[in-house]
Amino acid sequence: MAAVLVGQFHARDAEGRIYSVHEFQESNPAQSDLAGSAPTTTYKLAIGDRVEKMDGDEFRLIQSGTIIVRESQTSYAS
Repeated sequence: MAAVLVGQFHARDAEGRIYSVHEFQESNPAQSDLAGSAPTTTYKLAIGDRVEKMDGDEFRLIQSGTIIVRESQTSYAS
């Protein structure tokens, strides 16, 4: 199943580097509704690295283990 870009935001690591994070949802949420579950949301950096959501506004870069914190509101794709 394909994922659709639904938003993006910026996050910053402890050293001050800024990362552009893209938020995706599965492309067919109607099937999820039939199964009684919410659509799956995944996160990736703009350069393609995978990101894992932790608590609140914290995320972890899968490859490096770097913790980043969301610093702005999500911009929703139209």
